[in-house]
Amino acid sequence: MVGYRYLGNSGFKISEITLGNWVTHGSQVGDDAAIKTVHAALDAGITTFDTADTYANTAAETVLGKALEGQRRESLEIFTKVYFPTGPMGPNDTGLSRKHIMDSINGSLKRLGTDYVDLYQAHRFDYETPLEETFQAFADVVRQGKALYIGVSEWTAEQLREGHALAKQLGIQLISNQPQYSMLWRVIEGKVVPTSEELGISQIVWSPMAQGVLSGKYLPGQPVPEGSRATDEKSGATFIKRFLNDDTLEAVQRLKPIADEAGLAMPQLAIAWVLQNPNIAAALVGASRPEQLADTVKASGVTLDADTLTAIDEALGGAVFSDPENTYEVSPKQRLI
Repeated sequence: MVGYRYLGNSGFKISEITLGNWVTHGSQVGDDAAIKTVHAALDAGITTFDTADTYANTAAETVLGKALEGQRRESLEIFTKVYFPTGPMGPNDTGLSRKHIMDSINGSLKRLGTDYVDLYQAHRFDYETPLEETFQAFADVVRQGKALYIGVSEWTAEQLREGHALAKQLGIQLISNQPQYSMLWRVIEGKVVPTSEELGISQIVWSPMAQGVLSGKYLPGQPVPEGSRATDEKSGATFIKRFLNDDTLEAVQRLKPIADEAGLAMPQLAIAWVLQNPNIAAALVGASRPEQLADTVKASGVTLDADTLTAIDEALGGAVFSDPENTYEVSPKQRLI
């Protein structure tokens, strides 16, 4: 079964493997398959689910709400996010203004079929709204009982520090950040993780398999597999392109004997690797079919010894992205609408 970890400096525990529905629910797979996958996650011991209002333009939240109908709410941890454009894309249908946050939390709760979310996250940093306005709105959401905790996604170390200070002043808890992190993408290690450890903020990491590249299915010198994420613009093809070069793919193939030696499949090795970092509370995984989760959850509780970790670093070598400055490229400097 899946293990649990505390989220940030709080008493709140989440499943260390968390099911996310960014590229699946409401778009890539049908509702029936999505619901079966959520039920398979519950059967495997996953109780934490991450979504966002912008996924499939709100449809992903609706599908997750349907999938969780009839479950004991107190036994679930439900996360969603706000920032990106939703609805008819009007001038206030984006960002972290008070208006958009208040409208968005109400819409998310209705779609999810719940009175509250456990974690409400700023999906990106909003350069066009005063941070004081954003955190005052978050504080009101918490005090209204619509969210229990506040998190962010892809914020820099400096932004985390400023947001944490405001949250503390307002008497609420900023306990998480949701960045990209994998064996290949380690840009949070230099600044974000040390700052988060100081402030009591955990990471809930997305793309622990580097958009599927760390599964080993993308081969150097070969065309990408038909139907894979690299061929689907709705499934993060833009994110995967940086890894689809022969040098990186050859480095990934060198991980295969390391996984074999550890008794793990390549995806399990990738997920287990991110969970070795004590600042990581959970690895976000996706699944388009229920059976995919049976192998994924086997990464929970795995300890990789020092020799294995060293072998991984030596195998990947120069294929790793580690410059902390890459964090700054993620949040758009202007809203999309």
